[in-house]
Amino acid sequence: MRSKDKALLAEIERYVCDYADREGRSPSMQEVADGVGVSKATAYRYIAQLCADGLVAYSGHRSLTSVRSRAELVRVPLLGRVACGIPKYAEENIEEQLRLPRSVCGAGSFFLLRASGDSMVDAGIADGDLVLVRRQDCAEPGQIVVALLEDEATLKRFYPEPERQRVRLHPEHAGMEDIFTAQCEIQGVAVKVLKDLA
Repeated sequence: MRSKDKALLAEIERYVCDYADREGRSPSMQEVADGVGVSKATAYRYIAQLCADGLVAYSGHRSLTSVRSRAELVRVPLLGRVACGIPKYAEENIEEQLRLPRSVCGAGSFFLLRASGDSMVDAGIADGDLVLVRRQDCAEPGQIVVALLEDEATLKRFYPEPERQRVRLHPEHAGMEDIFTAQCEIQGVAVKVLKDLA
């Protein structure tokens, strides 16, 4: 068998995986061919190679599946921006859905927020970074949380001070002061930061 174009192999595997996720069924060989812009014969040859490589399984009409289980990926909604500075209105408009490996997220329900501001730079969270947040309504002292103060959300380190009947939200920036509040609602705990490297 002639050597295959690696980019086309990857494109076909991705198409099979995405199609099944989107449509809830496997694509036919013709749908694969049409989807990636090749002939049915070429699609069949590439599928045969992907089967030999152990990346897809094919045993006839509509039984084409990706071996890389979609169960290993979780859909995580990107909900907008969160203030890393002065608290700002918490918008829960889903901008897009990202698929992340379960091994990156761990167990639980998650969402992503884009950091806005520089109050958490000393914790490694810069303006524009994506922050992966596990949905939960409680936190341990010292965890970085998304805290809702009235209708405004902010990303800060959480320190309850029950003896003073307040919560201290601490920015990780030497030039900024703590926020003290009698009450805040925890929306989740930050677990990871996804960032571009310049």
